[in-house]
Order: sequence, then structure tokens, then C-alpha cells
Amino acid sequence: MKDELLNLISDILHPASRILHPASRILHPASCILHPASRILHPASRIPHPASRILHPASCILLFLLLAIGSVAQQPGNQLSTDNKKAIKAFDAAFQAYQSHDYPRAITEVTKALEADSVFCEALILKGDLFSDLKKPADAVAEYKKVLRLNPLFSNNLYYIIGGLELYLGRYGDSEADFLRYLDGKNVPDIKRKRATAQIANARFGLEALEHPVPFSPINLGDSINSRFDEYINAITTDEELLYFTRKVPRSEKDPELKGYEEDFYVACRADSSGWRKARNMGPPINTGRNEGALNISPDGQYLFFTGCERPDGFGSCDIFWSKRANGAWSEPENLGPVVNSEAWDSQPCFSSDGKTLYFASKRKGGKGSSDIWKAELRLDGSWTEPVNLGDSVNSAYEEMAPFIHGDGQTLYFSSKGHPGMGGYDLFYSRMKPDSSWSTPVNLGYPINTCSDEMTLIVNARGDVAYVSSDKFGGKGRQDIYSFPLYKEARPIPSTYFKGIVYDSETKKRLQARFELSNLEDGKTVAASASDPVNGEFLLVLPSDKNYGLNVSKDGYLFYSDNFSLKGLHDIEKPFIKNVALKPVKVGEVVVLRNIFFDTDKYILKPESLTELKNLLALMKKNASLKLELGGHTDAMGKTKHNLELSKNRAKAVYEFLIQNGIPATRLSFEGYGALRPVDTNDTEQGRANNRRTEFTISDI
Repeated sequence: MKDELLNLISDILHPASRILHPASRILHPASCILHPASRILHPASRIPHPASRILHPASCILLFLLLAIGSVAQQPGNQLSTDNKKAIKAFDAAFQAYQSHDYPRAITEVTKALEADSVFCEALILKGDLFSDLKKPADAVAEYKKVLRLNPLFSNNLYYIIGGLELYLGRYGDSEADFLRYLDGKNVPDIKRKRATAQIANARFGLEALEHPVPFSPINLGDSINSRFDEYINAITTDEELLYFTRKVPRSEKDPELKGYEEDFYVACRADSSGWRKARNMGPPINTGRNEGALNISPDGQYLFFTGCERPDGFGSCDIFWSKRANGAWSEPENLGPVVNSEAWDSQPCFSSDGKTLYFASKRKGGKGSSDIWKAELRLDGSWTEPVNLGDSVNSAYEEMAPFIHGDGQTLYFSSKGHPGMGGYDLFYSRMKPDSSWSTPVNLGYPINTCSDEMTLIVNARGDVAYVSSDKFGGKGRQDIYSFPLYKEARPIPSTYFKGIVYDSETKKRLQARFELSNLEDGKTVAASASDPVNGEFLLVLPSDKNYGLNVSKDGYLFYSDNFSLKGLHDIEKPFIKNVALKPVKVGEVVVLRNIFFDTDKYILKPESLTELKNLLALMKKNASLKLELGGHTDAMGKTKHNLELSKNRAKAVYEFLIQNGIPATRLSFEGYGALRPVDTNDTEQGRANNRRTEFTISDI
């Protein structure tokens, strides 16, 4: 064990001076262990805590391991590349100041050392380390390269360090060259050979991306959203009426005696097509005196998920919490429990439009890298399935973060260090395949991605506008929120929505009812939701390019069905706005079965009818005394006798399905009415389509 630790330490510390290398401070795959404050993403955002980019030299755990196991770590004055006593004395003083975090004195002393001996390699390295700590990576590279000009064989590791810094700076050609020089050295450890090879791929990708930029025109969302503080984008509702984000404000703004930052969620309402009203703090119970982060609103607007860290009811360092909406208010947040949350870091939740799948980032055991993207499913009883890793297509040996699953249920956006990119975290997208696996991730390209970290992206339901947080465009403060048109190749399947209110057809009382949206081609449930228990409001996502059947149900009421023909439709502008009246179960009530389908002039049930038939079967079984008459209807086209016979045979087809599936014939009857009972005009195609219908009437209960 001791030898393994020494090998690991020597891989990071310079062999001659034992000075911490800059790669242990810049957040690259070669980085040392993070400062305790930066081991996790800052709880209130999907963007790393500012401290996580640069690591404090005294925080390198490897140094403490080195001392703890009794290694003969060299003191600064031993076995150095100079015998100039004045230079060594100044270097010793600089090193001590460096360890004490007294950077001004360290700079002064190391400058003295180099004035005494300008070819003092360890002093040049220390000066590079200081520049690295002071967030001056270009100056650090300059100092390290002086060492290699003096002695190209001084340390092969320096090429590795310089290559990482050059990648961080976006100097892709130089980075590739220096990593190649490193690989040409002797005795390169396998783990670093693998990392260097990955960094070369990043450098080559960066060069190619710079040559072929993607369209990108970010627009600052303005003073209503952005302030002089940090704002991090979180979510936009399916109807694009509400925008949610996190704002990070110094606690001293409230009380000069307080230190640190407070991060709260804010929400803004749409003012018009191009702007937002002034954002307001969401307040309790979601916001507390603690920091909250990584908020996500379910596509139907009924659930809120977020990350809370270091909480008394937590299972790990950070856990995922959720809250339910009722009559415009959020319930007290609850921990998702020990199935979804682990003893490790669990964060950055995103709930799918199917109403059951939660995607999130986690550092739990069993992953591919230090942070992976996982998913868990919500069961009907409110429990969660065991989380499943998204696999090798999405997750790499490094870090994947910030999943965002679009309303189409098939396009996943996320941030990664492990796939070829511009350096640091880049944004990617992947598409779900028919077998539920994921395609090879695609980098969103330059200048959306840069050599800096890009961590979070969300996309509107229509798929044409994306939102990011960035400090690179000279905004109102540090991190500001921007929108931009998403270029065509990176867009998801456009989605629209069905929105309205559920109510009792007689009393007009608003109701909570269950919604199920099914793909008519295969009968699979695409989305599940429920209307608000108090105000009856609902919103259901409708991805384009499929035909859907809708079922709205509630105990004590007859179900409501509808269908949406979106097959081949990729340009959706108008949502479906419609209120749903549920009829109580009583004699004489009539329900149209809108998802019963026949070919023209035929009476054989089409496969697309199966979901509706199952819903009717379930209603009959749940209400064991219910008796129905099944009625068939046609439009006025064709001969009366033919229409009567056709409509009767269509009603009979439904009758026979129910009997074959266990419903006694004594509870059923059927009749054909042809065109005798129209519900719409026969002068238009839409009117005739409405008249062609199958329905049932309650004859007894």
C-alpha cells in the first residue's frame, strides 16, 4: 500500500522539488484531490463552485499522505539545480510563504531567487505554480517552458502539465504537441498515458471545432432576470410561461455581519414573446436558510425536484428532494429516500415527460467514472425503482453532469469531461434508440462549447431555443442567463402540449383526474400525469411525429378519450387548449370512444384501438353492475341501409371484444344508427369525421 501511495504521489509532485504541480490545481483529468469545499458541485447550481476550478496548494491530500507515511520528502534546499546560496535562501523563503498562502511575499522571494540565479529550475517551477494559483495559466506556462528550454530532460512530466494548461487556455495545437512529447518520454505510467491520449483527442477536436463553428447568437435575458450577482438557469415550463433559476447572493447583503453566500430559487413570468416580468424569490417552503440548487420542474408542472446538501434528513453529502404542487402552492419538500439517494453525492435531477423517469447525476458506487448519469422510475404506489446507469454510450471514465431530458423523451443533453471536447466540461446531446439504449454523444460544438467549463443547457418544448448560464459574454454580473436559437442538427423532436381544466360536467366542480397518453401504434404509455387536486388544471406534453390516444379517468366518473394526430408533423406552433368535462356514472350518460378505429367502409377493429378497448374493459370490471349499449354511427355519405349495417357491425366488433375478455353478454347490447344521430354537420370533412364514431350509453347500473 505504501508503494502504491508513493507512486501515486510521485505522479503528481515534481520529482526534484516536491512542489505541487499546476495540474493539481486546474480542474483537468490529471487534477489532484479537490479542496474540501469543491469536492461537490455547489449546492445551488449545476455549475461548479468557483473554488473548484483552482485548488488551494495546501489542500492537496496527497501531500498529507506523503508526510503521513513517513516518506523522505525533500526540503526545498536539498538536491536543487543551483548551488547559489542567495538563490537557495530566497527560494526557501518563497516556498514557506507559498505554503502559508502568502502569495505576494512568495512572488517577491522567488523573484529574488531568480535574480540571483536566472536558470534556477525549481524556482521557475515554483513561480509557475504561483501563477497557476493566481489564475494566470498563461504566465504559468511561460515559466514552465523556460525550464524545458534550459533542460528539455529536466522532467518529462512538465510536458504533461503544460499540455493540460494549454488545453485549458484553448491553445489546441500547442497542447497536442506537448502531450505528444510527453508520450515520447520514458516510463510513462499507463494511467497517464491513457489520460494524455484522451487530451490529445480533445486538442484535435478543439482544432477541428474552431475551423467549423456552429451558429450561436446568445441574447442576455435582461434586468428582469439577471443582476450583478450569479444567476444559473434551471428550468422553463412546457408552455414557456414561467422561467426558474438560481440566484447566488452574498449573505452580507442581508446582514453585514454574515459571511458566505445564500442561493435561492427565483421564478419569472412571461411578459410577452420577447421578455420577462421581474423575477421573484420562490420563498418557503422551497427556499430556506440553507442553499438549494439544481431545480427541475416536471413537464406537467406538478412536481419540483432539487438538490439539498448537508441536511439532517440526508443520506449522503447531497440528496435529491421533491415537492408537489396543489392550487398554485408547493408542498413541504421531502427526501426521495434511500433508493434514489445514496451515501454518496446525488444531484441535478431532471424528470421526464412520461411522468415516471428521473434522470440525475451521482457519484455512487458502480459507475463508469467519478460522476455518472443514472435514471430511476416512479412506480404507481409512489416508490422508486433501483437506479440504473445509462451505460457506456453516455457515461465515460471521467465525469458526466447536469442531465436534461427534453419533452420528446428521446433527446438527452448533458455535460461531460470524458467525451472529446474543447477542454473542461463540454455540452453534448444523445438520442434514445428504439431499444432504449443511447446513441454516441455529439458535442454541441464551438462556440457553444469553449476551453472553459460549460455545464448546463435546457431547451424549450418546441426545441428551437436553448438557455445557458455563462460569465463569458460581459453580462450584468458574473454568471448571467442567455437564450439562443438552437441550430437544427442539435434540436430535439418538437413538442406541443394539451392544456386545460378538468371538471364535473354537472356541478362544474374542478377535479383531480389521471391522464394517460399512449402511442396508438404500439399502445405504450408515453406520458402519465394528473390534474391539480384543487383547481383541476393540467398540462400534458405532446411530442410530434406520433399519433396519440388520450385517456382521462377518475373513480366514480366515466372516462374521457381523445386523440392527437401528430405523425409527420415537425413544426408545431399551436398548442391544444381544451377543458375536459367528466361525466358521473349514471344511467343515460353517453361517452364517445374517440380512439376506436376502423378502415374506411370496414368493421374490423384496427390495432390502434386496443388501448381504448382496454380502458373500456377496465371500466366494466371496476363497475361490476354497469350495463352498456354500444352504438355505431356513420356520416351521411353512402346509402342509408349500408350505413346502418356498417355501424351495427362496428358496434358488434366492440361488443365481441368485451365478451371475449370476460364481460358477460347480459351486461351488453349493441345497435347501429347509421347517419340518424349526427353530432355535427355533414357538409365538412371535420364534421363528417365527428359523426363517424363509436360510443356507449349506460343502460343500467
